[in-house]
Amino acid sequence: MKKNSIGLIELTSIAAGMLAADIMLKTSEVELVLNRSICSGKYMVLIAGDVAAVQTAVDTASDAIRFAVIDTFVIANVHEQIFPAIAGHTGVEVLEALGIVEAFSVASLIEAADAAVKSANVKLIELRLAMALGGKAFFTCTGEVAAVSSAVEAGAKVAADKGLLVNKVVIAQPRQELLSDMI
Repeated sequence: MKKNSIGLIELTSIAAGMLAADIMLKTSEVELVLNRSICSGKYMVLIAGDVAAVQTAVDTASDAIRFAVIDTFVIANVHEQIFPAIAGHTGVEVLEALGIVEAFSVASLIEAADAAVKSANVKLIELRLAMALGGKAFFTCTGEVAAVSSAVEAGAKVAADKGLLVNKVVIAQPRQELLSDMI
């Protein structure tokens, strides 16, 4: 299966989330990447596959469970840094400038991180997805100050356009101790 696309549905209900996952897997030839409850009583389903299959799966589940949908996305040609950052295995050992974007939804945050890393030469450190965060999510990235500033602006714009941006920060010379708290 060609996996150049990812799609996500974030829901207000755990039961609706499990139903959405089942609908998505029965609708299209997609792979289940993440399927879990998140804070605060929400649920997320992340799938991968070719663009058409992912779009069909997300649309079909969203239409069937419209009452519980918080946010969705389909990202074609997802950047290769997204999955290691979600898993916390990016290999970043030294902080240059530090960028942080925080959003009210997992979906808007993953879209923001993809836009950020595609817009500038930065390295994603982590995508933290609504676990012990009251349902919010954030990403961190590092690189030269100008690149990090550009990436943070690009990512923040995606979340802000959906009305889901919490905050954005660029720290020019962060203390290295901050890295140990991230991953």
